[in-house]
This record gives sequence, C-alpha cells and structure tokens, in this order.
Amino acid sequence: MRRYSPPAVAVAAFVLSMAAAGCDSGADGGDPAPADTTLAGLAAKHDLLFGTAFDANFATLEPGYRDILGSQFAVVTPGNSMKWDATQPSRTTFRYTNADAQVAYAEGRGMKIRGHTLVWHSQLPSWVSAGNWTKQQLMDILREHVQTVAARYKGRVYAWDVVNEPFEENGTRRQSVFQRVIGDDYIALAFQWAHEADPDARLYLNEYNAEGLGAKSNAVYALAQQLVAAGVPIHGIGMQMHVTETFYPSTNDLLVNMRRIEDLGLDVDITEMDVRLQLPATQTKLAAQASIYRGVLDACLAARNCRAFTIWDFSDAHSWIPSTFPGFGAALIFDEEYRPKPAYWAIRSALEK
Repeated sequence: MRRYSPPAVAVAAFVLSMAAAGCDSGADGGDPAPADTTLAGLAAKHDLLFGTAFDANFATLEPGYRDILGSQFAVVTPGNSMKWDATQPSRTTFRYTNADAQVAYAEGRGMKIRGHTLVWHSQLPSWVSAGNWTKQQLMDILREHVQTVAARYKGRVYAWDVVNEPFEENGTRRQSVFQRVIGDDYIALAFQWAHEADPDARLYLNEYNAEGLGAKSNAVYALAQQLVAAGVPIHGIGMQMHVTETFYPSTNDLLVNMRRIEDLGLDVDITEMDVRLQLPATQTKLAAQASIYRGVLDACLAARNCRAFTIWDFSDAHSWIPSTFPGFGAALIFDEEYRPKPAYWAIRSALEK
C-alpha cells in the first residue's frame, strides 16, 4: 500500500499539539485535560463532543495509539464490549470485564462514554436469535437485558445507542427476531426500559446509510416522529456515516435531514464515521477522503442539533474495514503508524474556525 507522507511542517504541528495536551511518546494515555490544540479542545469551542471508538485491550496497545487516544478525544465508544454477545452470552450469565475496563479508562481521563448498543440484530447470541420464543417470553428477555446492562452503567454512560439498525435499505423494518416475534413495539419498549434503568442517559436510534435523503432516512424520520408523538423517551438520531470515496451524502442533504430531525426536538450525532478507500490509497484518494470528512463535519457544525462527532476508531492500524471489505482500507484519520493524514488536517481546519 502506498503510504501518505505528511509534510514536515504538518508533522511538527501535530507533535506540538500532542505536547500541549501533556502527551509524549511512551506516556500512558496522555493528559485528559482538553487543550485548545487537541481535536477535543477545538471541538469544545463549538459545543461539540469529538470522539472515537476503541476496542482493543488498552494494556496491550502501542504507545502511539495510547498517546492519541488519551489526548485527542472527549468521548469514547466501546466498539464491541457492550453488545449482547459480550454482555449476556447465556440466558443466565452477564459479564462486563472488557466494558468495565473501557469505562474505567475513560472515567480516569475525564472522557464521556457512549454506550453501544443495547438492541441489535447482529452479534446476538444464538440462544436469543434461534430461540422458539413467545412474544411475552422475548419481551421479558429484552426487558431484562436492556435494564440490566443500562443499570450497570447508570450515571456513567452519558448516552446509549438503544436500538441499532432497525431498517433495511428500502426503508422497511428489518426482520430481526425482535421484529418478528414482538413486532413494531419492540423499539418503543426498548427506549422506555432503558430510560427506566437510567433516566439521565441520552437515548438514540442509530442507523447507517440514512444520513442523507432517501427511503431509509425517510423511514428513520417517520419512526422518530411516531416515537416523539407517543411520548417515548428518545433524545436523538445517531448517523453512523460508514461511507466510501464514491458513496456519501452531500453536505446539503445532510443539513436538510439534520434540520428536519431538529424540528422534532431531537439531536443528531455522527456516531461511527469512517471513509473507506479502494486500495491502494493514493494521494488523490486521500485528498478526496479528507474532503468527505470535512463536508460531514461542516454540516454538523452548521446544524444546531448536532452534538457529537465520533469516528470508528482513529488509526488504520485498528480499523474493522480491511477484514470486512477486502480490497478496501485506509478509512481513518491516522495511518497505521499513527501519523495524521489529510483527513485529520481537514477536520482540524474546520474546527479551528
């Protein structure tokens, strides 16, 4: 893969920003206090939370990763450790070892934690997905899971992706086990149960390929309308933003969608952004990627209800893309050696305004 080589001046500026955040090579996560030179500190001037997902065991991570993670972000999202297969692998067993460690790490550095995710059709243990449940049985299972996990982190997780990816591309309901057995009401029930377990947490419906305008985003909007009208405790829509160099929403379509959601009294968060490139990642592709990141952030900054901007991990060394989309990669804002890429500088430029 052809590597991006940033100009020496750019590298020097990034090193200075790390130093201003109290972070040096080999430090155990840096100083959590936001500095004006970090992404978190720059975003805070816009009342925006800038975050990242992370998933690996912190103790085993390279110093370069730890330095950036501990200094540049205001919010962290555990990538997999809070999902159903991780937290309730059997009907009678709950476990939180990895999730607890990630939450403790974030709390120790003054970061907020975004919970991800309470209800999802994927990474669901077979005892749930393959069970021959009655409607009442599955409602009881769903309620127990949502309330047990949400209560575990009551007062510690500031927001939850309560229901993840409930729609197909054409805007119809995804036929998950919850949709088939419980029906449409499972979504409202999950939000109500999460709210009962942690009344102060912000609760989100999280979806991909529904960021711009189209059948899927219309379905998300219509559901949000229904939930708000019914008094369901929902606070926002999560826009995942897993896009490519050729498939991404325009800044205008994003703004239109964000503003109609604002009219419902709901926030929007960019929750999982990455921009995967077909390899090799040439200078031209990296420049296009930077432009896409910048366009999405510009829309977020222009929308009064966009409260957070999270990337789905920050270094290509820890991206999910290559194993899921063979032939694609280089999706994040730092390369595999933790050097800032053009996308980093594009984001920084937008935040410095």
